[in-house]
Amino acid sequence: MDIEIRDALESDADVLLEIYSHYIRNTAVTFEIDVPSVAEFSGRISRTKKKFPYICAVRGDRILGYAYAGPFIERCACRFSVELSIYVNPNERGCGVGRLLYETLERRLEEIGIKNMYAHIAVPTCAEDEYLSFDSKKFHERMGFVTVGKFTDCANKFGRWYSLVCMEKMLGTKDGEC
Repeated sequence: MDIEIRDALESDADVLLEIYSHYIRNTAVTFEIDVPSVAEFSGRISRTKKKFPYICAVRGDRILGYAYAGPFIERCACRFSVELSIYVNPNERGCGVGRLLYETLERRLEEIGIKNMYAHIAVPTCAEDEYLSFDSKKFHERMGFVTVGKFTDCANKFGRWYSLVCMEKMLGTKDGEC
């Protein structure tokens, strides 16, 4: 059965949170430590959708993953830039779900005039461990993102220090470019 991309609904919050909670509890992919309530998560979806796309990949009636955009920096001058997040059901990783979500998200962002996409990616400071690998960074590189900065040892989860890389991808051209 084919994968369909659709807008996420607030009523999807329990399933999306189930996917996300795996990453909170078992990985350092997210620096969030406590799993939010379904009500809090539903509110996050609702707030995001007021301005930006929040989408999910589904096969039949099963949600495989989700992605969304949010403000890069909440200042008017940065209104053409967004920060992206993506989470795929661990059993669906490596099957093209993430690529399909990001390609759809990118098209939707271009349609609303977004020029710069950013992703903050958790990475091991030195070597990969059971909580974090370089897979997310490699995925973003395959999607055309480039590393523009690194915050070293900025987070501690599971009693270990992790770093964060900032990656960007430019969309289209800008008026008045240098």
